[in-house]
Amino acid sequence: MSPKNVIFKKVCKDKSVGVYMGKRDFVDRVDSVEPLDGVILVDPEALQGRKVFVTLSCTFRYGRDDMDVMGIAFRRELYLATRQVYPPLQDREKGIHTRVQAKLLRKLGNNSYPFFFEFPDNLPCSVALQPAPSDVGKQCAVEFEIKAFSAESQDAKVRKRSTVKLMLRKVQYAPEGEGIAPSVETTRDFVMSDKPLHVKASLDKEVYYHGEPIKVHVSVTNNSSKNIKNIILSVDQIANVVLYSNDSYAKCVDIEDSGDSVSPGATLQKVYTMLPLLANNRERRGIALDGKLKHEDTNLASSSIVKDGVLKEVLGIMVSYRVMVKLIVGGMMGSRNVCSAFTLQRGRSGSSLQTDARQTRHSEGEVNMQNNFCLSGRV
Repeated sequence: MSPKNVIFKKVCKDKSVGVYMGKRDFVDRVDSVEPLDGVILVDPEALQGRKVFVTLSCTFRYGRDDMDVMGIAFRRELYLATRQVYPPLQDREKGIHTRVQAKLLRKLGNNSYPFFFEFPDNLPCSVALQPAPSDVGKQCAVEFEIKAFSAESQDAKVRKRSTVKLMLRKVQYAPEGEGIAPSVETTRDFVMSDKPLHVKASLDKEVYYHGEPIKVHVSVTNNSSKNIKNIILSVDQIANVVLYSNDSYAKCVDIEDSGDSVSPGATLQKVYTMLPLLANNRERRGIALDGKLKHEDTNLASSSIVKDGVLKEVLGIMVSYRVMVKLIVGGMMGSRNVCSAFTLQRGRSGSSLQTDARQTRHSEGEVNMQNNFCLSGRV
Protein backbone atom coordinates (compact mmCIF):
# COMPACT_ATOMS: atom_id res chain seq x y z
CA MET A 1 0.00 0.00 0.00
CA SER A 2 2.86 2.33 0.83
CA PRO A 3 6.06 2.19 -1.29
CA LYS A 4 7.28 -0.70 0.90
CA ASN A 5 3.79 -2.09 1.61
CA VAL A 6 4.16 -1.08 5.26
CA ILE A 7 1.12 -0.17 7.32
CA PHE A 8 1.51 1.31 10.81
CA LYS A 9 -1.04 -0.14 13.23
CA LYS A 10 -1.75 0.47 16.90
CA VAL A 11 -4.73 -0.62 19.02
CA CYS A 12 -5.79 0.65 22.45
CA LYS A 13 -5.78 -1.66 25.47
CA ASP A 14 -9.54 -2.27 25.59
CA LYS A 15 -9.55 -3.08 21.84
CA SER A 16 -12.27 -0.52 21.12
CA VAL A 17 -10.20 1.66 18.77
CA GLY A 18 -7.32 0.95 16.36
CA VAL A 19 -5.33 3.32 14.11
CA TYR A 20 -3.97 2.33 10.67
CA MET A 21 -1.69 4.65 8.66
CA GLY A 22 0.38 4.23 5.50
CA LYS A 23 3.19 6.56 6.66
CA ARG A 24 4.36 8.61 9.63
CA ASP A 25 6.65 11.12 7.87
CA PHE A 26 4.99 14.14 6.25
CA VAL A 27 6.93 16.52 4.01
CA ASP A 28 6.87 20.30 4.47
CA ARG A 29 7.51 22.00 1.11
CA VAL A 30 7.49 25.47 2.75
CA ASP A 31 4.42 26.65 0.81
CA SER A 32 2.42 23.47 1.53
CA VAL A 33 2.55 20.32 3.66
CA GLU A 34 1.53 16.78 2.77
CA PRO A 35 -1.90 15.98 4.24
CA LEU A 36 -2.35 13.30 6.88
CA ASP A 37 -4.76 10.43 6.29
CA GLY A 38 -5.53 7.07 7.84
CA VAL A 39 -8.25 4.69 8.95
CA ILE A 40 -9.84 4.02 12.34
CA LEU A 41 -11.11 0.51 13.13
CA VAL A 42 -13.75 0.37 15.86
CA ASP A 43 -15.39 -2.41 17.85
CA PRO A 44 -19.03 -1.33 18.42
CA GLU A 45 -19.52 -3.83 21.24
CA ALA A 46 -16.43 -2.62 23.13
CA LEU A 47 -17.45 1.03 22.61
CA GLN A 48 -20.75 0.53 24.47
CA GLY A 49 -22.33 3.57 22.89
CA ARG A 50 -19.27 5.87 23.16
CA LYS A 51 -18.14 8.05 20.26
CA VAL A 52 -14.69 7.92 18.63
CA PHE A 53 -12.56 11.01 17.99
CA VAL A 54 -9.18 11.58 16.31
CA THR A 55 -6.86 14.45 17.32
CA LEU A 56 -3.78 15.86 15.55
CA SER A 57 -1.52 17.89 17.83
CA CYS A 58 1.79 19.76 17.66
CA THR A 59 3.44 20.29 21.05
CA PHE A 60 6.54 22.14 22.14
CA ARG A 61 7.97 20.51 25.25
CA TYR A 62 10.68 22.36 27.21
CA GLY A 63 10.64 20.42 30.49
CA ARG A 64 9.56 17.12 32.02
CA ASP A 65 5.87 16.61 32.78
CA ASP A 66 6.66 16.17 36.47
CA MET A 67 8.40 19.57 36.71
CA ASP A 68 5.22 21.65 36.99
CA VAL A 69 5.79 24.95 38.79
CA MET A 70 2.76 26.61 40.42
CA GLY A 71 0.49 24.58 38.16
CA ILE A 72 2.27 25.63 34.96
CA ALA A 73 3.32 22.70 32.75
CA PHE A 74 6.53 22.88 30.74
CA ARG A 75 4.75 22.26 27.44
CA ARG A 76 2.69 24.29 25.00
CA GLU A 77 0.17 23.18 22.40
CA LEU A 78 1.09 24.88 19.12
CA TYR A 79 -1.76 23.24 17.21
CA LEU A 80 -4.73 21.01 18.04
CA ALA A 81 -7.46 19.73 15.70
CA THR A 82 -10.13 17.13 16.45
CA ARG A 83 -12.46 15.11 14.19
CA GLN A 84 -15.34 12.83 15.12
CA VAL A 85 -14.90 9.54 13.27
CA TYR A 86 -17.65 7.37 14.78
CA PRO A 87 -20.56 7.64 14.42
CA PRO A 88 -19.58 9.17 11.07
CA LEU A 89 -20.79 12.70 10.33
CA GLN A 90 -20.68 12.13 6.55
CA ASP A 91 -20.93 9.30 4.06
CA ARG A 92 -17.92 6.99 4.42
CA GLU A 93 -17.04 7.14 0.72
CA LYS A 94 -16.82 10.95 0.82
CA GLY A 95 -14.11 10.73 3.51
CA ILE A 96 -11.71 8.74 1.30
CA HIS A 97 -8.80 10.87 0.04
CA THR A 98 -6.12 8.34 -0.95
CA ARG A 99 -5.75 4.87 -2.45
CA VAL A 100 -4.20 3.63 0.80
CA GLN A 101 -7.36 4.59 2.67
CA ALA A 102 -9.53 2.86 0.06
CA LYS A 103 -7.53 -0.38 0.27
CA LEU A 104 -7.53 -0.34 4.07
CA LEU A 105 -11.29 0.20 4.20
CA ARG A 106 -11.87 -2.74 1.86
CA LYS A 107 -9.56 -4.96 3.93
CA LEU A 108 -10.81 -3.95 7.39
CA GLY A 109 -14.53 -4.09 6.64
CA ASN A 110 -17.60 -2.11 7.59
CA ASN A 111 -16.37 -1.08 11.05
CA SER A 112 -13.50 0.99 9.62
CA TYR A 113 -13.73 4.73 8.97
CA PRO A 114 -11.36 7.19 7.24
CA PHE A 115 -9.90 10.36 8.77
CA PHE A 116 -8.06 13.25 7.16
CA PHE A 117 -6.13 16.32 8.38
CA GLU A 118 -4.30 19.16 6.67
CA PHE A 119 -1.27 20.68 8.41
CA PRO A 120 -1.18 24.48 8.69
CA ASP A 121 1.84 25.90 6.83
CA ASN A 122 3.05 27.88 9.86
CA LEU A 123 4.03 24.96 12.11
CA PRO A 124 7.66 23.99 12.86
CA CYS A 125 9.24 20.73 11.76
CA SER A 126 10.01 17.93 14.21
CA VAL A 127 13.19 18.79 16.12
CA ALA A 128 14.65 17.95 19.55
CA LEU A 129 17.58 18.98 21.75
CA GLN A 130 19.80 16.03 22.63
CA PRO A 131 19.84 15.31 26.37
CA ALA A 132 22.96 14.42 28.31
CA PRO A 133 23.52 10.71 29.04
CA SER A 134 22.55 11.33 32.69
CA ASP A 135 19.32 13.22 31.91
CA VAL A 136 16.00 11.47 32.57
CA GLY A 137 12.51 12.11 31.23
CA LYS A 138 11.42 13.53 27.90
CA GLN A 139 13.69 15.87 25.98
CA CYS A 140 13.05 19.43 24.88
CA ALA A 141 11.37 18.94 21.50
CA VAL A 142 8.74 19.89 18.95
CA GLU A 143 6.54 16.79 18.57
CA PHE A 144 3.58 15.76 16.40
CA GLU A 145 1.08 13.15 17.52
CA ILE A 146 -2.09 11.51 16.25
CA LYS A 147 -4.43 10.34 19.03
CA ALA A 148 -7.65 8.30 18.73
CA PHE A 149 -9.93 7.80 21.71
CA SER A 150 -13.45 6.81 22.65
CA ALA A 151 -15.58 8.91 25.00
CA GLU A 152 -19.14 10.04 25.57
CA SER A 153 -18.24 13.43 24.06
CA GLN A 154 -15.21 15.33 22.82
CA ASP A 155 -14.80 17.16 26.15
CA ALA A 156 -15.56 14.18 28.41
CA LYS A 157 -12.86 12.54 30.51
CA VAL A 158 -10.85 10.09 28.39
CA ARG A 159 -9.87 6.72 29.77
CA LYS A 160 -6.27 5.64 29.14
CA ARG A 161 -7.39 2.13 28.17
CA SER A 162 -9.56 3.65 25.42
CA THR A 163 -6.80 5.83 23.92
CA VAL A 164 -4.19 5.07 21.28
CA LYS A 165 -1.36 7.41 20.22
CA LEU A 166 1.11 7.44 17.31
CA MET A 167 4.08 9.78 17.02
CA LEU A 168 4.51 11.50 13.64
CA ARG A 169 7.27 13.52 12.00
CA LYS A 170 7.05 16.69 9.92
CA VAL A 171 10.22 16.95 7.81
CA GLN A 172 11.72 19.18 5.13
CA TYR A 173 13.82 18.08 2.17
CA ALA A 174 16.53 20.04 0.41
CA PRO A 175 15.01 22.80 -1.76
CA GLU A 176 15.21 22.45 -5.52
CA GLY A 177 17.77 24.59 -7.33
CA GLU A 178 21.41 25.19 -6.57
CA GLY A 179 21.26 28.62 -4.95
CA ILE A 180 24.28 30.89 -4.60
CA ALA A 181 27.46 29.30 -3.26
CA PRO A 182 28.46 31.13 -0.03
CA SER A 183 31.62 33.20 -0.18
CA VAL A 184 33.07 35.73 2.23
CA GLU A 185 36.32 37.66 2.46
CA THR A 186 37.92 40.18 4.78
CA THR A 187 41.00 42.42 4.90
CA ARG A 188 42.81 43.30 8.12
CA ASP A 189 45.34 46.09 8.68
CA PHE A 190 47.88 45.89 11.50
CA VAL A 191 49.78 48.55 13.39
CA MET A 192 53.45 48.70 12.33
CA SER A 193 52.61 46.91 9.08
CA ASP A 194 52.35 48.75 5.76
CA LYS A 195 50.26 46.10 3.98
CA PRO A 196 47.18 44.14 5.06
CA LEU A 197 46.23 40.51 5.53
CA HIS A 198 43.54 39.29 3.11
CA VAL A 199 41.44 36.16 3.75
CA LYS A 200 38.76 34.59 1.58
CA ALA A 201 36.64 31.49 2.26
CA SER A 202 34.04 29.89 0.00
CA LEU A 203 31.94 26.74 -0.34
CA ASP A 204 31.13 24.77 -3.48
CA LYS A 205 27.35 25.21 -3.00
CA GLU A 206 24.72 26.47 -0.58
CA VAL A 207 22.86 23.23 0.27
CA TYR A 208 24.46 20.04 1.62
CA TYR A 209 22.89 16.70 2.53
CA HIS A 210 23.42 15.01 5.88
CA GLY A 211 26.65 13.02 5.70
CA GLU A 212 27.97 14.88 2.66
CA PRO A 213 31.54 16.28 2.98
CA ILE A 214 31.75 20.08 2.93
CA LYS A 215 34.72 21.43 1.02
CA VAL A 216 35.93 24.80 2.31
CA HIS A 217 38.18 26.76 -0.06
CA VAL A 218 40.50 29.03 1.92
CA SER A 219 42.76 31.65 0.35
CA VAL A 220 45.15 33.70 2.48
CA THR A 221 47.36 36.49 1.17
CA ASN A 222 49.60 37.65 4.01
CA ASN A 223 51.23 40.92 2.91
CA SER A 224 51.52 42.03 6.54
CA SER A 225 54.49 41.65 8.85
CA LYS A 226 52.54 39.28 11.11
CA ASN A 227 53.04 35.53 11.16
CA ILE A 228 49.94 33.35 10.88
CA LYS A 229 50.61 30.50 13.32
CA ASN A 230 47.58 28.26 12.74
CA ILE A 231 44.28 27.88 10.84
CA ILE A 232 41.32 26.31 12.64
CA LEU A 233 38.06 25.48 10.87
CA SER A 234 34.78 24.55 12.54
CA VAL A 235 31.15 23.84 11.63
CA ASP A 236 28.81 25.45 14.15
CA GLN A 237 25.16 24.62 14.72
CA ILE A 238 23.05 27.58 15.89
CA ALA A 239 19.81 26.58 17.66
CA ASN A 240 17.43 29.41 18.58
CA VAL A 241 14.70 28.49 21.06
CA VAL A 242 12.31 31.24 19.95
CA LEU A 243 9.05 30.20 21.63
CA TYR A 244 9.53 31.27 25.25
CA SER A 245 12.92 32.91 25.75
CA ASN A 246 14.66 33.47 22.39
CA ASP A 247 17.74 31.68 23.75
CA SER A 248 20.47 30.92 21.24
CA TYR A 249 22.87 27.98 21.52
CA ALA A 250 25.98 27.70 19.33
CA LYS A 251 27.52 24.23 19.30
CA CYS A 252 30.59 23.16 17.33
CA VAL A 253 29.66 19.91 15.54
CA ASP A 254 32.94 19.46 13.63
CA ILE A 255 36.42 20.99 13.95
CA GLU A 256 39.69 20.84 12.01
CA ASP A 257 42.90 22.10 13.66
CA SER A 258 45.05 22.17 10.55
CA GLY A 259 48.35 23.34 12.04
CA ASP A 260 48.94 25.32 8.83
CA SER A 261 50.93 28.55 9.06
CA VAL A 262 51.51 31.50 6.73
CA SER A 263 54.66 33.57 7.11
CA PRO A 264 54.84 37.31 6.24
CA GLY A 265 54.73 37.86 2.49
CA ALA A 266 53.49 34.32 1.79
CA THR A 267 50.18 33.04 0.45
CA LEU A 268 48.10 29.94 1.05
CA GLN A 269 45.41 28.34 -1.06
CA LYS A 270 43.95 25.15 0.32
CA VAL A 271 40.77 23.06 0.35
CA TYR A 272 39.69 21.67 3.71
CA THR A 273 37.02 19.00 4.11
CA MET A 274 34.55 19.18 6.98
CA LEU A 275 32.07 16.44 7.90
CA PRO A 276 29.51 17.24 10.64
CA LEU A 277 27.94 14.01 11.93
CA LEU A 278 25.78 13.04 14.87
CA ALA A 279 28.03 9.98 15.29
CA ASN A 280 30.75 12.30 16.63
CA ASN A 281 28.39 14.27 18.92
CA ARG A 282 26.21 11.65 20.60
CA GLU A 283 27.33 12.45 24.16
CA ARG A 284 26.93 16.23 23.86
CA ARG A 285 23.97 17.87 25.57
CA GLY A 286 21.98 20.51 23.68
CA ILE A 287 22.79 19.47 20.09
CA ALA A 288 19.65 19.94 17.95
CA LEU A 289 18.48 16.75 16.18
CA ASP A 290 15.82 15.97 13.63
CA GLY A 291 12.78 14.44 15.31
CA LYS A 292 12.80 10.66 15.42
CA LEU A 293 10.27 7.88 15.79
CA LYS A 294 10.67 5.20 18.45
CA HIS A 295 13.58 2.78 17.95
CA GLU A 296 14.86 4.73 14.91
CA ASP A 297 18.10 6.64 14.58
CA THR A 298 18.21 10.26 13.48
CA ASN A 299 20.74 12.90 12.42
CA LEU A 300 21.77 16.46 13.19
CA ALA A 301 18.81 18.81 12.85
CA SER A 302 18.17 20.10 9.35
CA SER A 303 18.34 23.84 8.69
CA SER A 304 15.02 25.60 9.30
CA ILE A 305 13.42 26.95 6.13
CA VAL A 306 10.55 29.29 6.97
CA LYS A 307 7.76 30.60 4.77
CA ASP A 308 7.70 34.39 4.37
CA GLY A 309 5.31 36.07 6.76
CA VAL A 310 5.29 33.29 9.38
CA LEU A 311 5.90 34.50 12.94
CA LYS A 312 9.14 32.91 14.10
CA GLU A 313 7.97 33.05 17.73
CA VAL A 314 5.63 30.07 17.14
CA LEU A 315 8.28 27.86 15.53
CA GLY A 316 9.73 26.47 18.77
CA ILE A 317 13.33 25.74 17.75
CA MET A 318 15.03 27.21 14.68
CA VAL A 319 18.31 25.74 13.42
CA SER A 320 21.02 27.14 11.16
CA TYR A 321 24.66 26.30 10.36
CA ARG A 322 27.85 28.18 9.60
CA VAL A 323 31.44 27.39 8.73
CA MET A 324 34.01 29.42 10.63
CA VAL A 325 37.64 29.89 9.59
CA LYS A 326 39.83 31.13 12.43
CA LEU A 327 43.34 32.51 11.89
CA ILE A 328 45.73 32.63 14.86
CA VAL A 329 48.02 35.63 14.45
CA GLY A 330 51.43 35.62 16.09
CA GLY A 331 52.30 38.50 18.43
CA MET A 332 48.59 39.31 19.05
CA MET A 333 46.01 38.49 21.67
CA GLY A 334 43.09 36.65 20.09
CA SER A 335 42.49 35.77 16.48
CA ARG A 336 40.64 36.72 13.28
CA ASN A 337 37.42 34.99 12.19
CA VAL A 338 35.55 34.65 8.91
CA CYS A 339 32.04 33.05 8.87
CA SER A 340 29.75 31.79 6.12
CA ALA A 341 26.27 30.26 6.44
CA PHE A 342 25.03 27.18 4.57
CA THR A 343 21.98 24.85 4.55
CA LEU A 344 22.01 21.26 5.82
CA GLN A 345 19.01 19.19 4.68
CA ARG A 346 17.68 15.75 3.84
CA GLY A 347 17.90 14.53 0.25
CA ARG A 348 14.74 14.68 -1.88
CA SER A 349 14.16 10.95 -1.44
CA GLY A 350 14.22 11.39 2.33
CA SER A 351 17.29 9.21 2.72
CA SER A 352 20.20 10.54 4.73
CA LEU A 353 23.79 10.22 3.58
CA GLN A 354 24.97 10.31 7.17
CA THR A 355 26.97 7.32 8.39
CA ASP A 356 28.21 6.41 11.85
CA ALA A 357 31.74 5.79 10.64
CA ARG A 358 33.91 8.89 10.48
CA GLN A 359 34.96 9.49 6.89
CA THR A 360 38.58 10.36 6.29
CA ARG A 361 39.08 14.05 5.69
CA HIS A 362 41.58 15.32 3.21
CA SER A 363 43.05 18.65 2.16
CA GLU A 364 44.78 19.87 -0.91
CA GLY A 365 47.16 22.74 -1.60
CA GLU A 366 50.02 24.52 0.07
CA VAL A 367 50.26 26.36 3.38
CA ASN A 368 51.45 29.35 5.58
CA MET A 369 49.31 31.57 8.25
CA GLN A 370 46.94 32.67 11.44
CA ASN A 371 43.49 34.63 11.99
CA ASN A 372 39.60 33.96 12.36
CA PHE A 373 37.08 33.69 9.47
CA CYS A 374 33.38 32.62 9.37
CA LEU A 375 31.43 31.00 6.48
CA SER A 376 27.68 30.20 6.54
CA GLY A 377 25.48 27.78 4.54
CA ARG A 378 22.71 25.18 4.91
CA VAL A 379 23.15 21.63 6.10
